[in-house]
Amino acid sequence: MWHQYINADSIEQVVQILGEKKERARVVAGGTDLILELERGVRKGIDTLIDVTRIPKLDRITLDEDDMVHIGALVTHNDCAGSKLIRTRAYPLARAAWEVGAPQIRNRGTVAGNLITASPANDTITPLMALGASVTLLSTRGERTIPLNEFYTGVRKNVMQADEMLVDISFPALTESQRGTFIKLALRRAQAISLVNAAIILDLKEATVKRASITLGAVTPVIVHAEEAEKYLAKKKLNEKNILHAAELAMQAARPIDDVRGSAAYRSEMVRVITKRGLTAIRDGNEQDGMPKKPILLTGKKTANDRRRTVHSPSSTVNVIETTINGKRYSFTSGHDKTLLRLLREEGMLTGTKEGCAEGECGACTVFLDGKAVMACLVPAPRAHGAEIVTVEGLSNGRKLHPVQSAFINHGAVQCGYCTPGFIMSGAKLLEEKANPTRNEIEQAMTGNLCRCTGYYKIVKAIEAASKVKS
Repeated sequence: MWHQYINADSIEQVVQILGEKKERARVVAGGTDLILELERGVRKGIDTLIDVTRIPKLDRITLDEDDMVHIGALVTHNDCAGSKLIRTRAYPLARAAWEVGAPQIRNRGTVAGNLITASPANDTITPLMALGASVTLLSTRGERTIPLNEFYTGVRKNVMQADEMLVDISFPALTESQRGTFIKLALRRAQAISLVNAAIILDLKEATVKRASITLGAVTPVIVHAEEAEKYLAKKKLNEKNILHAAELAMQAARPIDDVRGSAAYRSEMVRVITKRGLTAIRDGNEQDGMPKKPILLTGKKTANDRRRTVHSPSSTVNVIETTINGKRYSFTSGHDKTLLRLLREEGMLTGTKEGCAEGECGACTVFLDGKAVMACLVPAPRAHGAEIVTVEGLSNGRKLHPVQSAFINHGAVQCGYCTPGFIMSGAKLLEEKANPTRNEIEQAMTGNLCRCTGYYKIVKAIEAASKVKS
């Protein structure tokens, strides 16, 4: 899929390579969109990937002296979902980040990558637009900062040039008088693309709206403000009559399409419904209902922003992949143009990691990469260079099985067995993160894993039993 893979050690190195190669190179951080685009031929003519995941300080979420929030290029969706700063000063973004994919996807996928992909159904664009965000782009020609509402030119199109790197996302933190939420409508609770989504932020003085920001996703070629609804709410009471009319005006801003997932008429009506729902929730003070206070991240005992940095020479082109898998050193001279899933199975002969969908949907390929659960099918194989990886083969201690493995056997949770390694990996990481999870937390941890036999009951019971053994 690519010919050259470079582990960059500085932003300066990245923009220099982009300046030289332009359209032939792409930056890879999470890679959850890019890998699929390359495999499907959506991105053509790319021969070089520039891995930026080990560049220091790009994974930070900060608040500056001007009360501006800054999100670095390596900040993942789980970083946002687990960030106290984002939860308190940009809640709609935290909620949207938590709604993206599943824990394994959120551990790799970055907010910056979500913005660059430029799909109107991408969840984090909507709240960032509502928050008035800007993006900072850097190249050898200089730096420019662009408001997000000027960044997009169409479906999967933006103003970013081939030699530019997105280095920062910034927006004003919500004030004490501002409250907001994000609502997503999809065909299932997890691992689903938005049919419609909306981010609503209101600046309130008691029950009166001083200013409203209502943005809609997945209903026009780009994320849009429902401007008429915003204007209507200004200086009005947030009562039932005004909420209903604002929702009607928001619906008029939508120009959805018909496709296999829903009709245009249905999507338009759902704009009205979720706008009404969001405004009502803010009025009633329950806009954060349904969002766990401590979402399950599948990052073990580490916090969302505590990245494990490995010591190696990152600036060189990866020709030999030297990595540690299940505590054993490996050196691969082939497989550079593969995914981590195929490297493990075909070069490493570690076939416990299964290929189900190869699109990050089923979770059968779940492994631990530097301590975090990820989908191996969406990780470039050279990212393993200098990293520590654990597969299902590495969970047991000699002949002694991991408690989750034993519980799956004892409770009949091993059905056809194909998806079992992925479930076991997610369950093991969950118990590392939280020794005594609730039923809801177990379900959160399993959202990235699909059972081909649809027998989730015994799987959940097995993890519950394993938590009692482990504790």
